[in-house]
Amino acid sequence: MLPQEIIRKKRDGHPLSDSEIQYYIEGIANGSVSESHIAAFCMAVIFKGMSVEETFSLTDQMVKSGDKLNWKDLDGPVVDKHSTGGVGDKVSLMLAPIVASCGIYNPMISGRGLGHTGGTLDKLESIPEYNTTPDNSLFHHVVKNVGCAIIGQTANLAPADKMIYGVRDVTATVESVPLITASILSKKVAAGLDGLVMDIKTGNGAFAENLDFARNVGNSIIQVAKQFGMKSSAMITDMNQPLGDTIGNALEIKEVIDYLTGVRQESRLHEVVLALAAEMLVVAGLVDSTDEGIQKAKDVLDNGHAAETFEKMVSELGGLNDILKISDSHFKSASVVKPIPASQSGYVSEIDTRAVGLAVVELGGGRKKASDSIDHSVGFTHVLGLGEKVEAGQALGYVHAQNEDQANLSIQMVNDAYSISDSSFLQTPTIIEYLK
Repeated sequence: MLPQEIIRKKRDGHPLSDSEIQYYIEGIANGSVSESHIAAFCMAVIFKGMSVEETFSLTDQMVKSGDKLNWKDLDGPVVDKHSTGGVGDKVSLMLAPIVASCGIYNPMISGRGLGHTGGTLDKLESIPEYNTTPDNSLFHHVVKNVGCAIIGQTANLAPADKMIYGVRDVTATVESVPLITASILSKKVAAGLDGLVMDIKTGNGAFAENLDFARNVGNSIIQVAKQFGMKSSAMITDMNQPLGDTIGNALEIKEVIDYLTGVRQESRLHEVVLALAAEMLVVAGLVDSTDEGIQKAKDVLDNGHAAETFEKMVSELGGLNDILKISDSHFKSASVVKPIPASQSGYVSEIDTRAVGLAVVELGGGRKKASDSIDHSVGFTHVLGLGEKVEAGQALGYVHAQNEDQANLSIQMVNDAYSISDSSFLQTPTIIEYLK
């Protein structure tokens, strides 16, 4: 069997057999399949697609390329959530302690920022001494004793996916429904989950700008997850504006703490968190309806259990013992904080969300290349959303930067990203669609 013949077969639109897909994935490990082969194969899939059966086979072989976690000693359902990423999306950090407080075990394996989108791991690493790469023993201990642990992908969890994704990222082959499905599910199946809830972002701040594409991704994941015996559901949520009112790593951690402790809960963010918590509880079989799930999530927020779970998770993974007692001494602060004055009066009618995310990257809060280090202190706070009224000169938000030049560049970028009109308008719903 030759890699180029498998590529040729898919290029010509023919379905691949299980043995051909197995050869392709095993070849990544043994070196018989090169990066150029991977790139050509992924491009063929972009143009010709894959059936559900092929996508299942690809996912299954990627799972088998590494270890699989085992949670048989836990006395409850093991369920996770995955987001396709966005700007200001700190939902995972709120959601994990909420559902853990409701009886779900949530081993959450998250990623770093990609392009204009922020990464959960980058946010967590703004917490002093937090360990995002514990060994499997500590990971298991924290999940069992706290109910949740948010860490990064280990080297032995679906390693074939890591190599394929690295090639996809630099060969314009990210936006493929079967490749996205296999990438996400290979890690989730390897993580030993009973259930999965997807948060698929769509809009100008998401990789799935088109609603139909977002819908196709969600339905593909649900169909393939079913073949693994994994219960799943998906939500499509709006990413035509940042989620929450902070963007940037340490700044978002502070918003998470304020949210969990009830200091402030931005409405769109709150809606998404509660809806995902309810879906996870339904998938886990702990509630009979989403309404019951929402109430259960509200209860653990209101009585402080979710906040306590978050603090315990952080402490157990080496971070601060008193993170709920938030203070400037816990986090590095930016040297310059300046308002971003609106250029005119009116209502915020459009936000180029991707451009706002890129402004954080320009500040040093994201990576332009994989080897870049991140400044966790920079970003934006008090960011206005769509439909909000603003007067000329009033702040669209505040930039946190390390010097005046960075701050001024970001002020210009954000002003360019915001459109202001004379009249208000009807917004897109935060939760656009449920997929079952």
